[in-house]
Amino acid sequence: MSDIVYGKNSFVEALNNKRIKKAYLLNDSYFIDRLKKEHIEYEIANKAKLDSLTRRGNHQGLVAEVEEYKTYELEDIVKDSNGLIVVLDGLKDPHNLGAIIRTCECAGVDGIIYKKHNSVKLNDTVAKVASGALEYVKVVEATNLVNTLKKLKEKNYWIVGTDGNAKDAYDKIDYNMNTVIIIGSEGDGISRLVKEECDFMVKMPMLGKINSLNASVAAGIMIYNVLSYRQK
Repeated sequence: MSDIVYGKNSFVEALNNKRIKKAYLLNDSYFIDRLKKEHIEYEIANKAKLDSLTRRGNHQGLVAEVEEYKTYELEDIVKDSNGLIVVLDGLKDPHNLGAIIRTCECAGVDGIIYKKHNSVKLNDTVAKVASGALEYVKVVEATNLVNTLKKLKEKNYWIVGTDGNAKDAYDKIDYNMNTVIIIGSEGDGISRLVKEECDFMVKMPMLGKINSLNASVAAGIMIYNVLSYRQK
């Protein structure tokens, strides 16, 4: 089974990681030479075909069939000290997932966990928004998120949830510990059962007239707050 990636950054990272099974591209001599050198099958295609393959996505003239993206086991992302894992509780928007993956790669997060059912999965839109980061970030699919959090607690992780009604500010927690950051779904936030597993609930200041942040923005703020705290 294959996945599709498109756009220059995603294409290049898939090429660098030898994951391209077949490429479709405009007549680009640089990439054709690279594909020939790597003995990768390719097809010179017109814009109409590339538009069709990507459902009119912003492919920048580069599309590839790649090996199906690998998912990992929980043990692959656990650390003994100062671990940092992001858990997504019911995220639905592939653009949010892609943006979070990109942030996690830039910040050196150990891995992302999302629910196997009733949430967005890895796909071509996620890969495009992640801009190549999906090649490097370890993603775990959890059949039961609550049980997964219990296992992380057994491995000395502290669970930090985000909620606008929390009493503690997001920058007042001691993050010099194995940390799990939970980001809830776009519409409903963190589910009740997942909240019950949280050791801390924190909020970000809302000084405007609306009371919520985009999920990927909230994730970015939380991730870099942890990094900033640990560098003090």
